[in-house]
Amino acid sequence: MIKRILLALILTLGAIWFTGQTVSANSGEAAPASEGAGHGLDPFLLIGVAVILLVAKLGGELFERFKQPAVLGELIGGIILGNLALAGFTAAEPLKTNEVIGALAEIGVIILLFEVGLESNLTEMIKVGWSSLLVAVAGVVAPFFLGWGVAAYFLPGESLLTHIFIGATLCATSVGITARVLKDMGKLQTREARIILGAAVIDDVLGLLILAVVAGAIKAAMAGSTLSTAGVMVIAVKAILFLAGAIAAGHYLVPHLFRRASRLETRGVLLALAAAFCFLLAWVASQVGLAPIVGAFAAGLVLDEAHFESFRDRGEHRLDELLQPVSALLVPIFFVSIGLKVDLSEFARPGLLGFASVLTLAAIIGKQVCSLAVIERPINRLAIGLGMIPRGEVGLIFAGIGATLMLPNAQGVSEPVIGAASFGAVVIMVIITTLVTPPLLKWSLERAMRRSEPPDPGIQEMCDEHSATSEHPKSGI
Repeated sequence: MIKRILLALILTLGAIWFTGQTVSANSGEAAPASEGAGHGLDPFLLIGVAVILLVAKLGGELFERFKQPAVLGELIGGIILGNLALAGFTAAEPLKTNEVIGALAEIGVIILLFEVGLESNLTEMIKVGWSSLLVAVAGVVAPFFLGWGVAAYFLPGESLLTHIFIGATLCATSVGITARVLKDMGKLQTREARIILGAAVIDDVLGLLILAVVAGAIKAAMAGSTLSTAGVMVIAVKAILFLAGAIAAGHYLVPHLFRRASRLETRGVLLALAAAFCFLLAWVASQVGLAPIVGAFAAGLVLDEAHFESFRDRGEHRLDELLQPVSALLVPIFFVSIGLKVDLSEFARPGLLGFASVLTLAAIIGKQVCSLAVIERPINRLAIGLGMIPRGEVGLIFAGIGATLMLPNAQGVSEPVIGAASFGAVVIMVIITTLVTPPLLKWSLERAMRRSEPPDPGIQEMCDEHSATSEHPKSGI
């Protein structure tokens, strides 16, 4: 396996070198018209996508070998690729601004949120009831205000909306990482697991609502106006109505649509129809002023396996199985592109590592507060708090959106809401919260198991004999 990893590394470095040669050639004189005739695709795009995919898969493989999520390997691979310029190698720099790669990354994140929605069960969310709801609300409110306060303290020169947006990046929980730990330990059916997973899904919904409101305020600021309380309420109501409308469509309209589509004999109907539904709701969300990822998540949330029974009857694969190759191709492009935006030179700025450390601490403490909201007893509150820690892909999605939203500075020049320094701090927070969760959650669950296990009969008998001897010390004389 090590040989294959080294071979992949050599191929990646060779591809990056070839990228540099391509960029150098493109910067020179224009090629004759006969060369490259017949297509309008920039060859740099082809080698660029090849490099990104190689970096993603190599990084993911290395991290999975250390029992860590592949997404972290993809992210760190992107960070390394995006900072080769610090070593004097600038061939990969155009990848950061290539519009086609950016579009592929956007489609990748839409597919990712669609998958998250498919994995979320609306019925299970309702079953866990008040505990999950209270945990989710506390797990959003506490990190949001802690993150806002930390950003205001460390970035006093930034706008209020920047502080609020950084607080919003701390809200959501990455349900996939926690679910994987619970699954590996065989704990998915426990009450704690259902509360954690239900709360994580509600967290994502609430986080997306906050994102919609904050993004609306930023767009209003760019237009030269201020978002009033009434405007905030309008955005929130639109988001709630959109989700309610999507759920209603999933209940009444979608089953009939898929049932009729199952009569078509063309291959790939299920995947094409589901993807079209995802992109349609993403478009509708953008039209009502919400982020497209809200629509993608809603599309996955309302689709149920019961809708696809007619396809299963004729031997089709499950939708999540059909979607997996598409996701494996496009989602890594998003995470590598997120890593490309991290500028390691910014970490030389005084105070940035301190900001990242305190922001990470706020992210961890904020989720521990949510464990206090559990109303059931007895239950492992510590495990619930620890299970809510990882930000994972959801935090990166929020940071990526913040890097694309613009705000005017004091001189009236538009700048990203999440600048290079803040972006790096958020990425550090995401990496640390994702890395610490698996070992801490395992420790908490195993600790609770040891406490709940009955004592060994032999040991108990020895303890009883010792107790009897202690009560009657002279009984043996």
